[in-house]
Amino acid sequence: MTPFALHTPPRVLLGRAEAAKAPALIRAFGDQGVVVHGATPLRAAWLINALRDAGCAVTPVACAQEPTLAMLEAALAKVRGLSPQWVVAIGGGAVLDMGKALAGLIPAPAPAIDYLEIVGRGLVLPDPTLPFIALPTTAGTGAEATKNAVIGLPDHGRKVSLRHDGLMARLVIVDPALTDGCPRAVTLASGMDAVCQVVETYVSPRATPCTDALTRPAIGAGLAALQRLMQAEDPDARDQMAWVSLSSGMALANGGLGAVHGLAGPIGGVCGAAHGAICGALLAPVLALNRSRATGQAAARLEDVCQIIAAALDCAPQDAPQSLANWGKTVGLLSLRELGLDPALHAHIAEAALTSSSMKGNPVVLTKSDALMLLKQA
Repeated sequence: MTPFALHTPPRVLLGRAEAAKAPALIRAFGDQGVVVHGATPLRAAWLINALRDAGCAVTPVACAQEPTLAMLEAALAKVRGLSPQWVVAIGGGAVLDMGKALAGLIPAPAPAIDYLEIVGRGLVLPDPTLPFIALPTTAGTGAEATKNAVIGLPDHGRKVSLRHDGLMARLVIVDPALTDGCPRAVTLASGMDAVCQVVETYVSPRATPCTDALTRPAIGAGLAALQRLMQAEDPDARDQMAWVSLSSGMALANGGLGAVHGLAGPIGGVCGAAHGAICGALLAPVLALNRSRATGQAAARLEDVCQIIAAALDCAPQDAPQSLANWGKTVGLLSLRELGLDPALHAHIAEAALTSSSMKGNPVVLTKSDALMLLKQA
């Protein structure tokens, strides 16, 4: 067996009502901290109030959208002088990314941009980072189980990552009840992100027996749960998607991604659409192209994926990519153009995608022409 490593959060609680344990568990990290939440503090109010009742000094930080460098700098200016002992994030993937970034940068001496890859100096974050605790309220990004935070730089037209082992959450509480009633469009976009991630990691050349155990069962389970949630609210489906999302995060942190995310990153830098919606538009054409080019084990895995999708969508395996695209349209997935991507930017995106770290995990080596074709098809 080829040697491999496994990097996961040291403690994960998964299940309904597990969030009730959060205040006491967070309090164990210290009596002063930061709680990052979404646009309004309403969904986090129960946690903030409980922490304050437990004797903690809590500073809330709002994250209303995917974090940008400017948002991050403003948050750092607000909380650095308070000497927090921990950072909690309760929200979707964007909120979790902001929380991770703050946990790494609050103790750091240099400006935030110096620690960013590509556009910054790529400095290594100093140890120790602050303890980071994650409570996801959407099921999709798996950000609760990864060691990177995605930060947008609108002036540069791209997103980059802040990476460090210390950004891995010390405690993850995945309570599916926190996702109940999530808006349909958010459920679809975040759910497609999770499905993309388990598919991409399963067919990645960097896949391991551990990532296989996480990803292969989650592909069909994720699609089935997402189908149910597109029809009606379903607690069992919410539970299933919470597990698929967590699985996708743990898997990608150890096995990498592929061309869907290689393209989605640059697209997200120039287009304000939800990341998961972008991934949803790209998955079918990327799957079809990879399947047509792959050989050996990669070809076998791609065929396996198509068999799983065919069973979930009740179609022939050879029709799986197109059936997936057709189903996506019926439930509300939009094309890249409908999401606001100007075709004039395709060449720029294709070039940027080929240099992305995610593209290295694609089972097939793609050219700029391939990337342009995928953008056109999506």
